[in-house]
Amino acid sequence: MMNDLRVLIVEDDPDVQLGCLQALQLADIDAEAVDSAEQALLRLHQGYRGVVVTDMRLPGADGLSVVRGGREVDADLPVIMITGHGDVSLAVEAMRSGAYDFITKPFSPELLVEVVRRALEKRSLTLEVASLRQTLALREGLAGKLMGRSPKIERARQMILEIADSPVDVLIQGETGTGKEVVAQALHELSHRKSAPFVALNCGGMPDNLLDSELFGHEAGAFTGAQKRRIGKIEHANGGTLFLDELESMPMSMQIKLLRVLQERCIERLGSNQRVPVDVRVVAATKDDLLQRARDNSFRADLYYRLNVVSIELPSLRERREDIPLLFEHFLLLAASRYRREQPTASFEQSQRLLAHDWPGNVRELRNVAECLVLGVRKDILGHARTAEPGAPAAEDGGSLVDAVDAFERNLIATELRRHEGNVARSARALKIAKTTLSDKIRKYRLG
Repeated sequence: MMNDLRVLIVEDDPDVQLGCLQALQLADIDAEAVDSAEQALLRLHQGYRGVVVTDMRLPGADGLSVVRGGREVDADLPVIMITGHGDVSLAVEAMRSGAYDFITKPFSPELLVEVVRRALEKRSLTLEVASLRQTLALREGLAGKLMGRSPKIERARQMILEIADSPVDVLIQGETGTGKEVVAQALHELSHRKSAPFVALNCGGMPDNLLDSELFGHEAGAFTGAQKRRIGKIEHANGGTLFLDELESMPMSMQIKLLRVLQERCIERLGSNQRVPVDVRVVAATKDDLLQRARDNSFRADLYYRLNVVSIELPSLRERREDIPLLFEHFLLLAASRYRREQPTASFEQSQRLLAHDWPGNVRELRNVAECLVLGVRKDILGHARTAEPGAPAAEDGGSLVDAVDAFERNLIATELRRHEGNVARSARALKIAKTTLSDKIRKYRLG
């Protein structure tokens, strides 16, 4: 990490400045020089990737101004002070003001390099720790929005972190209720666009002319009832993120116009010939296989390939059953807080039902079930919903831990067999177990 750090030298004496530059460059240390404190402070910012070496006596503001100004910008920025032989009191004042170290004139090139290397090592470590803390904070924040420990959801979170701050458009694929809008919001919030608007639009069930106006806006008089100019969703999202849900239901005529926006980053409002440039990131979501729809001529292939530069696939809940207990507990806590109720405890039998259910509505359906349990509303998935009284003993077990594990394993295997149309070899690879082991379990659970 030290290789990308540099040294800023603040020295008004041309000979001393050149000597410092040459000494550092011969030691393979990247360095630049300015001749005043004012110029130096203009170059410094939070997280500046380097250290500062400044002379005490400068034209205008002195070296102490560099020390104090640098610390105001970044309290961890190392500043090395160069002082004259008789300026010991000034050197002491510099250290009190936060200077990292000081060198007295005259000094050897070797001493300069030694002190600078130590400062660079300190700076490198400080920046690395800050970077790790930021990464951990992002991960923790994202894990709270897109919860789960299954490999597929881990991969989705990793992909979000990798591409969030890039300008690339994204296609999110997943069944209804898997959290596609949650992912779109996370991409926005983890990017430099987070201070600009996040604009969401569902493309389903909207007439062509209304969708056209919603996306592109219109001028006064563009059509009957258009009494004044209206800014469309794309233009409103300028500088931010546009989320298009249910993209598969967008009419062909709108797909053509959207493709042009993606290619040219310009729009034209209805009733206007003026092109308006837009800086917008498009995140689209679909529950369908758009490639297959393109082959069936019900979706434009060029729009699919334009959006599919980066794709995030969200697994269905039945593909990550191991996450159900964690998600259900989280939703119970949220619902209990929202409705100001005691947080209930799911019985053994109810837990088994949760693991066995097929979850066509995915995470959204699971959340609804959790809210019903908190409210004491009967739900067929859970059987009779019971709310635990404060201090009451746990419900009687509906079976053993072995029974619960067997039920979970049986459902997991059945899901993979259905997904791979009964092909044992492909199912075994997906489950990461030997084919013979899977065959034994298929016989054990009578799934053959």
